[in-house]
Amino acid sequence: MKKEFLRRVIGGILLVSLIAIGFIKPVQEYFLIPSQITLFEGQVYHVSNSIPVSANGSNSKSVKAEQSEDTVSIEAKKQGQDNVVLELAGLPIKNVDVNVLKDFKVMPGGQSIGVKLNTVGVLVVGHHQVQTLEGKVSPGELAGIKVGDIITEINGKSIEKMSEVGPFVKQSGESGKPMKIVLKRENEKIETTLEPKKDKHENTFKLGLYIRDSAAGIGTMTFFHPESKKYGALGHVISDMDTKKPIVVEDGQIVRSTVTSIEKGANGDPGEKLARFSEDREVIGNIKRNSPYGIFGDLNQSLKNGIVDKPLPIALSHQVKEGPAQILTVVENDEVNLFDIEIVSTIPQKFPATKGMVIKVTDKKLLDKTGGIVQGMSGSPIIQDGKLIGAVTHVFVNDPTSGYGVHIEWMLNEAGIDIYEKPIQKAS
Repeated sequence: MKKEFLRRVIGGILLVSLIAIGFIKPVQEYFLIPSQITLFEGQVYHVSNSIPVSANGSNSKSVKAEQSEDTVSIEAKKQGQDNVVLELAGLPIKNVDVNVLKDFKVMPGGQSIGVKLNTVGVLVVGHHQVQTLEGKVSPGELAGIKVGDIITEINGKSIEKMSEVGPFVKQSGESGKPMKIVLKRENEKIETTLEPKKDKHENTFKLGLYIRDSAAGIGTMTFFHPESKKYGALGHVISDMDTKKPIVVEDGQIVRSTVTSIEKGANGDPGEKLARFSEDREVIGNIKRNSPYGIFGDLNQSLKNGIVDKPLPIALSHQVKEGPAQILTVVENDEVNLFDIEIVSTIPQKFPATKGMVIKVTDKKLLDKTGGIVQGMSGSPIIQDGKLIGAVTHVFVNDPTSGYGVHIEWMLNEAGIDIYEKPIQKAS
């Protein structure tokens, strides 16, 4: 009986000791050391040395490890791969694989841009009733056409814009032959027939559908890659204002825009930048892709923001840290300014995701002007420690001072810019 009691007491002491060890800072820091890190050429990763670890086998062409009194520093020298062994009292306790990527930089944006999207086919944004001699009816609704559908073909002919629909409606109404319609719905191809009805008041044939073939708005440029001329902006997908669904883009253009005024944000009511396209409406780039991470395409000219007019290195998601940062954005005319924010939280992501950071505006001037994050600020580049780390994407409706940001590496990926270039070979 006494032996059983003693065994339980000793077991309890050991359990409490193990739990207590987990709260010791050096032990916590040891478990936080990653088993794999990725660095760009010239970057240095510091391993806290609260416990007396040392580095071994890490002076190759790719990586150099140096030890000081309180840290072990891993310096990325040249593109390649190496392994750093951390030792305690001469015994290996952890292997750290180090991938070194070629030095990579992009130009930060911040400029206000106008966006013009041309859709694939024509988008159905609503139904309406046609007043016929027999009563009210919506031919489009009877044909099973839904809001959000995209009309891509009529009678075997591809449809690209609204003006191409009218002649088919008139021909069908006068001949009495229904129109053969091909729709795109999500990832489905749907075929149906639609018979236009004559409006008794206007004496014209109608579909009972509201349709649209383009969209326009404003946003903020995030980055521009000087070598490839590729850019990324907005940081989130452009959705149709009526259907709330992502717009399927055939092509589009971006132009310069000027901020005319600001509708200040408040709790429950996000504010908005009000802007107009530049008077010359000069096209500065195309739009090839509308994705959850923003819009992407090619610029036909270089852009400068007047604040940071030199290429900046980027930070991968695991390199972003909580703490002070800044954003580049326009709040008046076309002048880009730098404003202070705080990275409240950040998630080191191994796979692309649209929400990687929670940010909070701390700059008094920006808060006085806008109340925080407003619509039209999406895409504003986020800079931390001289590196481009991401872009503003969404505002919290109940707290306009705060919102989400997306990590820059996922926007670069969507733009078709390969920061990894080619498979990394083991350094010899």
